[in-house]
Amino acid sequence: MGKGLISHGNVAQNRKARHDYAIEDSLEAGIMLTGSEVKSLRLGRCTLTEAFAQAESGEIFLINAHIPAYEGASNFQHAETRKRKLLLHKKEIDRLMAAIGRKGMTLVPLRLYFNERGRAKVELGLAKGKTHIDRRDDIKKREWQREQSRLMRAKG
Repeated sequence: MGKGLISHGNVAQNRKARHDYAIEDSLEAGIMLTGSEVKSLRLGRCTLTEAFAQAESGEIFLINAHIPAYEGASNFQHAETRKRKLLLHKKEIDRLMAAIGRKGMTLVPLRLYFNERGRAKVELGLAKGKTHIDRRDDIKKREWQREQSRLMRAKG
């Protein structure tokens, strides 16, 4: 692999998802990409902050994932935020569609990465939106954990 290319490992991570949503379940899905998209991902260029997954006509698509254009592919450029089909088994799609049908549930991409075989994968989280009160509770818990660790270190 050349300099700066990612053969396997994380390409992008959606840190905001864990802040805004309570993740109840997660699963791995393949993603259909064009050649220029794969080359752009191998350079580590992708943004998932505004992305989400949506069910349409028995299939699940990743929407709003921003993969910038690859400069080397002059004639065959891709649309940067196009709908990308996710590759899942029929049973998984049915289970996810039933879960999304429940009130307040959504599918959010948690991270995009290349597996050991070099295939692009998306980790999807089945999530429920957090309220403002839930976020405040999380902040209080985090601050209390920090305070406990400070006290433990001070004790010796």
